[in-house]
Amino acid sequence: MAQPLTHDVLILGAGLAGLRAAVEISRRLEGKVDIGIVSKVQLMRAHSVCAEGGTAAVLHPEEGDSFELHAWDTVKGSDFLADQDVVHRFVRAMPEEIRLLDHWGIPWTRDAKGRIDQRPFGGHSFPRATLAADKTGFFEMQTLYDTLLRTKCFTRYDEFFVTEILVEKGLFAGLVGIHAASGETVVLRGKALLIATGGGGTLYGFTTYSQTVTGDGMAMAFRAGLPLEDMEFLQFHPTGLVPSGILMTEACRGEGGYLKNNQGDRFMAKYAPKLVELAPRDMVSRAEQTEILEGRGFHSDAWGDYLHLDLTHLGAERINTRLPLIREVTIKFLGIDPITTPIPIRPVAHYSMGGIETDINGLTRIPNIWAAGEAACVSLHGANRLGSNSTAECLVWGGISGGEIVKALPGLAFEPVPGARFKAAEGHIDELLRREGKENLYVLRRELRAAMDTNVAVFRTGEGLTKALATVRELRERSKHAPVDDKGRTYNSNLFHALELENLLDLAEVTVAGAVTREESRGAHARRDFATRDDQKWLKHTLAWYTGQRPRFDYKPVTINTWKPVERKY
Repeated sequence: MAQPLTHDVLILGAGLAGLRAAVEISRRLEGKVDIGIVSKVQLMRAHSVCAEGGTAAVLHPEEGDSFELHAWDTVKGSDFLADQDVVHRFVRAMPEEIRLLDHWGIPWTRDAKGRIDQRPFGGHSFPRATLAADKTGFFEMQTLYDTLLRTKCFTRYDEFFVTEILVEKGLFAGLVGIHAASGETVVLRGKALLIATGGGGTLYGFTTYSQTVTGDGMAMAFRAGLPLEDMEFLQFHPTGLVPSGILMTEACRGEGGYLKNNQGDRFMAKYAPKLVELAPRDMVSRAEQTEILEGRGFHSDAWGDYLHLDLTHLGAERINTRLPLIREVTIKFLGIDPITTPIPIRPVAHYSMGGIETDINGLTRIPNIWAAGEAACVSLHGANRLGSNSTAECLVWGGISGGEIVKALPGLAFEPVPGARFKAAEGHIDELLRREGKENLYVLRRELRAAMDTNVAVFRTGEGLTKALATVRELRERSKHAPVDDKGRTYNSNLFHALELENLLDLAEVTVAGAVTREESRGAHARRDFATRDDQKWLKHTLAWYTGQRPRFDYKPVTINTWKPVERKY
């Protein structure tokens, strides 16, 4: 084993949560710390730059918003599966995050009074989605990285594909990964690890995710002995551009856009009379899918089934100033100008409510590993996330976990890297390069996505889920006979594809098996054969544990300290 590279703290993933944690650690320790930031892509290409519409925070209590209202909206939106102590902490922490970013230089959009502007978002009873036009995540990322550059206490490991989290005697010891540019297998050591690698939405073919977001951190944590929580809850965003799946931000509806069927009707009035297009995402996606299934959608051979997102009544000035990216994308990808023509959309895989189980401080069950952002499940979103709470979660728990790591560092030491574990990890890479057979990695990934798109989508049934689970397990066996044709070591995307497929198959099995087990409908998990929410049996979090064979499931209670579950009506 080559000499490991050593840092005080390793941050795996360089999106919003990872960068926010790095900023917090560096500013608290005034730059007197050594941070390693590890990214499978170039640092500023993390998927967080694709967040568009806004970041939720209570900024104007004098106008009627409040922490209690934001908390209630979040708990109700979660279909009462969110941990309420977590929600209360979150809403109180967010305004300071907005102010910090403002002080660090983010170009927030301003209202006529010169104040930081906010727009309506689905499920929120007050306009609290803080915006930077429709490029909010991009500007948040730029601002955090610019702020981090002031301390110069970090090392970037770009294009570094981590293959294993090494845990020895119950403690984090290091990361094993491949440096794409050299092809070398490298060990990184740290006293503390933060996992901030994002979600697993590329389990699906029709998805808003960048194709690099393959749930690697969640899958590696799972195999390292950490439980995954509530993985059956995968959010479908109501407005994915067809046929690509590119996100048409909820800000389109927050700015006043309409959803229409093939009869020209604003159909959401039937499903959510009060909030109409600004109902929570799970409800809007189910309404859209119902319209399509009942024959009121559009269809083309090129685009499949779809509905219309109509912005034409907003006018050119509003679209150009509030939704410039949306106009740019629809023109570039479809030749459609939303100023004059409705946008074709349908529900699209968008966000993992579940993830690596953590406590309220972002700490996992391994005492020197934290997780934050979409990779983590601190139980903020429950069964359904409200729009604009995700970038907010990344900021809050990036800051919290960074602060907790600072407090813990004096009591942490470098753990010895287990040589046998490193050899096993390196051996697995060699085994993949030697593997023979007639299967095709790319065909297998397409088949996985097709099974998820068909059977683990907006509406689910026990029969469909069971079929999908069988497909996942069959694909796992077939993948053992799918060779890596590129035998080189530098920039071997073929090898990375094989490693990603292993991660996706692990996550798919946990997701689908958990969905089979949960015999109710709650939030984004909508079972046709169990059409109602069952609080008596299922008001609990799912925990999935790695066994080396099939995942083992158990459960833990939901923290309810303020509001008891009631029927969700909007």
